[in-house]
Amino acid sequence: MKASTPSVQTPAAIGAEAPAAEKPAIVLVHGAFEDAHIWDAVSAHLQADGYRVINVNLPGRPSAPMSMNLVNSDVYRDTVLKAIDGETRPVVLVGHSFGGIAVSAVAEAVPAKIKTVVYLAAYLPKDGESMLSLAKQDRDSKAGPALHIDEVKGMISVDYAARADLFANGAPEGLRKALPDLIIDEPLAPIVTPVKLTAERFGKVDKVYIHTAKDQVVSPYLQQAMVAATPVRLELTLDTGHTPFLTDVSGLVAAIEQAAK
Repeated sequence: MKASTPSVQTPAAIGAEAPAAEKPAIVLVHGAFEDAHIWDAVSAHLQADGYRVINVNLPGRPSAPMSMNLVNSDVYRDTVLKAIDGETRPVVLVGHSFGGIAVSAVAEAVPAKIKTVVYLAAYLPKDGESMLSLAKQDRDSKAGPALHIDEVKGMISVDYAARADLFANGAPEGLRKALPDLIIDEPLAPIVTPVKLTAERFGKVDKVYIHTAKDQVVSPYLQQAMVAATPVRLELTLDTGHTPFLTDVSGLVAAIEQAAK
């Protein structure tokens, strides 16, 4: 979703109910067809509650330009690793949708730096899986027919007419009208690349899953199947579609903060 955010934002906590040092930093990683701007309202609420927020912008989109032939899953992982490199305490890593693949790779790379990985309507992979392979298992998703792959440009896009129903089902009409213009094209390579995970590293990292009960993109069926395959410490559910950071900010903030405890 288009915005002019920098690659990594680390705003200071404000209005803290307790010193920020006593709370873990929360690292927000957006999904496909989005950028870091999706988290703006969530970030503001988390900061007001005393959390320091690191908002990561993955490369290969208008707000973080990079040539498509250079964008790959390792670049995504390394962008998040760079964002948390200076952290002295383990962080809470939140991934939305495709962001679940990216945060899983980060947890595999530096498990000691991760307090909890939070999957928000996200792909929760096993070793050797990719977003594409998981999406193909999703019998209830409505996204497949709306996706268009351009192998020459190395991009994947969402049909304009389908965007509101996929990403803003249940949202107010004003948001439904605005949302299609916020969706951006996504680099293809990270979508199709399997992630390498081990029981010794990724398997030992604490995990929480936030389900979205009305999701048209990553369906409740697939969300439940992924959690059954990779158990998590805590499951929470929001009664929303795929974008609760737009449609239920307070509910999502409460869920992230519960996961961060």
